[in-house]
Amino acid sequence: MSAAAVLPHVTASLNAASLALLVVGFGLIRSGDRIHHRKVMLAAVAVSALFLAVYLVYHATAPVFVFPGPDTVKPWYYALLVSHVILAVAAVPVIAVTLRRAVTERFDAHRRLARWTFVLWAYVASSGIAVYWLLYHTYGKA
Repeated sequence: MSAAAVLPHVTASLNAASLALLVVGFGLIRSGDRIHHRKVMLAAVAVSALFLAVYLVYHATAPVFVFPGPDTVKPWYYALLVSHVILAVAAVPVIAVTLRRAVTERFDAHRRLARWTFVLWAYVASSGIAVYWLLYHTYGKA
């Protein structure tokens, strides 16, 4: 099996793992567990960074993929894809600033930005999983 056939499934798994870690981290901070929140969020950042590296390798080597679904679904798929890509690019610096504020112990500023970062990051991860599912399971070959 080629890397081009495997890497989309790897990236989707990493994306799902980062979303799960993000949700767990949110729950931990809501319960007041800062120590475990920090560990889980650092893991979420690490998994997301690994995702980004694998994703870039895949898209640098794989051919452009055309959506195989019906024409009635294509506008919805491309709207989802475009919003996902634009917000994913925007999320990288926002996540970096949020992380920096936490690491430098500027917790008030971290908290204010993290509320928005959570929503943005969760949307990007969720929409990425949805794009993957549409491409490889709903309308493509798994």
